[in-house]
Amino acid sequence: MTQVSEYGDGLVMHGGRNPRVLVVDDEADLRELLDLTIAGMGLDVDCAADLAQAHELLAAHSYALCLTDMRLPDGDGLELVDRISREHPATPVAVITAYGSAENAVAALKAGAFDYLGKPVALEALRSLVRAAIQLPGTGLGADATSDGPADITARLLGNSDKTLEVRSQIVRLARSMAPVAIIGESGSGKELAARLIHEAGPRARQPFVAVNCGAIPETLMEAEFFGHKKGAFTGADRDRDGFFQAANGGTMLLDEVADLPLAMQVKLLRAIQEKRVRKVGATIEEPIDVRILSATHQDLAQCVAAGRFRQDLYYRLNVIELALPSLRERPEDIPLLAEAILEKIVQRAGVARAPTLSSVTLRYLASYNFPGNVRELENILERSLAFSDGITVNVEDLGLRPSVSDDTASERAEESARGAVAAAASGGRSTRAPAKLSADGIPESLPDYLDQVERHAIERALERTRFNRTAAARLLGISFRALRHRMQRLGLN
Repeated sequence: MTQVSEYGDGLVMHGGRNPRVLVVDDEADLRELLDLTIAGMGLDVDCAADLAQAHELLAAHSYALCLTDMRLPDGDGLELVDRISREHPATPVAVITAYGSAENAVAALKAGAFDYLGKPVALEALRSLVRAAIQLPGTGLGADATSDGPADITARLLGNSDKTLEVRSQIVRLARSMAPVAIIGESGSGKELAARLIHEAGPRARQPFVAVNCGAIPETLMEAEFFGHKKGAFTGADRDRDGFFQAANGGTMLLDEVADLPLAMQVKLLRAIQEKRVRKVGATIEEPIDVRILSATHQDLAQCVAAGRFRQDLYYRLNVIELALPSLRERPEDIPLLAEAILEKIVQRAGVARAPTLSSVTLRYLASYNFPGNVRELENILERSLAFSDGITVNVEDLGLRPSVSDDTASERAEESARGAVAAAASGGRSTRAPAKLSADGIPESLPDYLDQVERHAIERALERTRFNRTAAARLLGISFRALRHRMQRLGLN
């Protein structure tokens, strides 16, 4: 098994063959510079002057990285990016773009490029890119880069629904790229967790992850917070201080609630992202930074652009790839697993010996709830329920909430309740619902339907005996008035 260690600017291999890098550029001087620099890192290098030579070398060898110019004598660098993405998906491709050509860089990243370098090529940025590329899982040294594989890391996004599995799959793919990712989703849907998983499943996992809440920074301090400041730059600046970009250098920065950035800061942020350089407040020179940018928001950025609150050029720079997170109501089948894990975390934090279980009725009730606050709201509900439960079982009444459903669903349930009330009145107060089907040996075909039927029948009998006094009926059934009200709402009883 190949292992790697760093020595100076080089990568020293222990066993196995050195990873091989393909350099494609028609400028002989630049090709030689790239060749010498990458070879100096202990890697094997092949060079091609055009697309034809590159295709011949790709057919003969496997590469841990391809580095190509955007403009070639016999074609476009994007053609090579597209072909390698289709025919050699394990080989990351980085492109070299002209200085300030942000459009070409974005186009390459959208086409599937791993990362890009601007001209003139900064050698330290080149070395950083090469190190990141060859440590990707499945390329070069990636098998030994981390103790856990990407699939193990993304398993922290709990759930087995189709939507959750698709998000996990997208995270694994996004972790293999340095392209900016815009994570969208409702509040509480797990946007910061998704960003952390993208970081931890990729080659920057051992480098810093810095999450910045853009809406929580005063506008007057924003530039100094992002870029740092020099001593004496302003009143109170008694020493040099690094900003978020310097703190995240080599790693990943999450711009959370990015739609809250003021327009003046958006201009400065755009330049820092495009040029990969920042200038501290009070400094006269820029310093290079190597940071992967992820952004997150619950707002519609396209609408913010249309309303003039967000710059279109920054929008296209951040929204190279979009990752949409489903709301909790879109994946109700994940709720039991999520609830169990959340309860375990809560009781560990509280120092309780064991977590209570959720009754089957409670789980069905949670599955029907709308969860406007998503997973964050589920955690709050369960934490509150522990204070009201007996420590053994969490019942519906312990949750302390009312059903919250969409308008369409609410209308349908209201109509169903009305029909049920009319039918009950016509039948002397008894429900006319079809009885749950039983097999020949008396086992119900649907246990939830059977339990609902038993519960409905008991409530109807109690209401009849107490002349429909719900407080007395609840006392007769041995439950609280609130619990009876919840059960009647769920069963459609008036």
